[in-house]
Amino acid sequence: MRWNSPTVYLYKAIQNSHAIAFVMLSSMVVLLTGCGIPDLFGAAEGPALPNDFSGRASVDNSGDVGLNEFFDDGTLTGLIGQGLASNQELQIRNWEVQVASNAVLSRRGAYLPFVTVGADGGFDRTSRFTPLGAAEDQLTYPGSGGANFPDPLGNVRLSANLLWRIDVWRELRNARDAAQQRLCEAIELRNYFVTQLVAEIADNYYELAALDQRLVYLNQTIELQKKSLEVAKFQKQAARGTELGVQRFLAEVRKNESKKLIVAQRIVEVENRINFLVGRYPQAVDRIGWDFIELDSRPLHVGVPSQLLLNRRDIQAAEREVAASGLDILVARARFFPRFDITASVGYEAFNPRYLFDPGAFIANAAGGLVAPLINKKAIKADFKNANARQIQAIYSYQRTVLKAYTEVANRISKVEKYRESVAIKQGQVKALEESVSVATQLFQNARAEYIDVLFSQRDLLEARTDLIETKQQQLSAIVNTYQALGGGFLMSDEGDVYNEYFTPAPEMNPGDMELPPVPDNFDMTAAPGKADLTTASEDEVPPSAPAVEVSLPPAPAPGQVDLESVEYDEESLPPVLGKVSLSPAVGEVILPPALGQDSL
Repeated sequence: MRWNSPTVYLYKAIQNSHAIAFVMLSSMVVLLTGCGIPDLFGAAEGPALPNDFSGRASVDNSGDVGLNEFFDDGTLTGLIGQGLASNQELQIRNWEVQVASNAVLSRRGAYLPFVTVGADGGFDRTSRFTPLGAAEDQLTYPGSGGANFPDPLGNVRLSANLLWRIDVWRELRNARDAAQQRLCEAIELRNYFVTQLVAEIADNYYELAALDQRLVYLNQTIELQKKSLEVAKFQKQAARGTELGVQRFLAEVRKNESKKLIVAQRIVEVENRINFLVGRYPQAVDRIGWDFIELDSRPLHVGVPSQLLLNRRDIQAAEREVAASGLDILVARARFFPRFDITASVGYEAFNPRYLFDPGAFIANAAGGLVAPLINKKAIKADFKNANARQIQAIYSYQRTVLKAYTEVANRISKVEKYRESVAIKQGQVKALEESVSVATQLFQNARAEYIDVLFSQRDLLEARTDLIETKQQQLSAIVNTYQALGGGFLMSDEGDVYNEYFTPAPEMNPGDMELPPVPDNFDMTAAPGKADLTTASEDEVPPSAPAVEVSLPPAPAPGQVDLESVEYDEESLPPVLGKVSLSPAVGEVILPPALGQDSL
């Protein structure tokens, strides 16, 4: 039998009682700590996603059309561009993405070794009437010629220290992957806000055009009623009319002049709302005329419901949250098992600084630790159950988001169709009333009709025109909101350009480099609070904007699936059992990977 054969090594290992004891102890610790893991619960099955929107489906999808082509209005798209560049809420969302990115950076460093450099110094005096003090009194150090250590005894240390937590159970790497999923979630939520911002700017833009048209009709009605008022006055002077007709026409003119002021105020409010959305102070808003709006003349395609899973950014964000919550369960589960830590340090240590770099002052140490929870694991169990509860919440939130998206599309496309029919009917009503006003006016001027006929016909025409404008404005609003509900507003054009500004970090500034707001020349710092004179202020200097930073993001997952392997990691990829998490709208019991099966608990 050769001495270097495996049998010999095995024989020697068996003879080593310390190694056997260590292996047995480690196995017992793993078994004891892994037996108390609670069972997991799953979410109830949700409703299946229908194949169409209440009988409506199409091959094309308007959500895939870029906003430049969908609106086909350079003035509106210019306002949208200003909003995407300057809206403060969008900038806040961009920095929320940056916070999530910083969390990923923090998690990436957690499973790597921590190396620190430190210097320590101090002194210690021990009583000579203790065993340690009596022993130190008899000690000498090399090169001292038999001299004893000084009293008090100093100590100087310069060392490099290492702390490394071995990620055996993938706790730290799963936490990193969960942070990366939440980074993608923050980006998708930011993108969903982009679609909402586009829709809100367009909605207010069309309302502003509708208010302009209402003002035009009010002015036309007032001019027409003033002419009728002059005719009534002339007939009164000619003894062919009474004061009653004059006063009725005058009251109608005053009523419409009052409405005109209310509409003008609403125009100011809508203009300022648009200015707020595009991130600027109140000013006049350019818009096209009401008669030039052709948005309602274009066809609107809803596609099929399954396309919502890919086009709706809020659904994409919900998928990411489900994936992250599943990884959180793995992180919480790993805390039931032992933790392996390695510590080490190298350096120099001496009682006197002049001996610090002497070869004899070199020190080194290394140690390993195995720590496992054994008794009173209530906090760990609570964290594990909370992670399971948050996963179930994420699944229900995903189901709710899909249901909400489907309902929004179904309601809004129905509204578009119904209001289009209503607009066509009201246009016929307005045409008939316009003819009625013309006939009544001619008869009244020829003293062949009463003033009351003219009043009622003019009033009915104004109300019909107002109803027509409001109905068409609601139709345009429904078209815009349907476009947003289908996922539209994220593509800038049909060429595939998207809003890809990750965030714009501000340049680093020292306290002395900060730019303060300009102070007026006549600003009195000693004035009483609230009484400073701010009548003349110097012109503000707008600092240049920082360059945009483009960040390459992981590709969007296929509908209904979150592909964790598609995310680029610095280290090894996830194990095959965690490659995909099923997220079909009909979510049933949570299917756990083999590593989380009940048998393994």
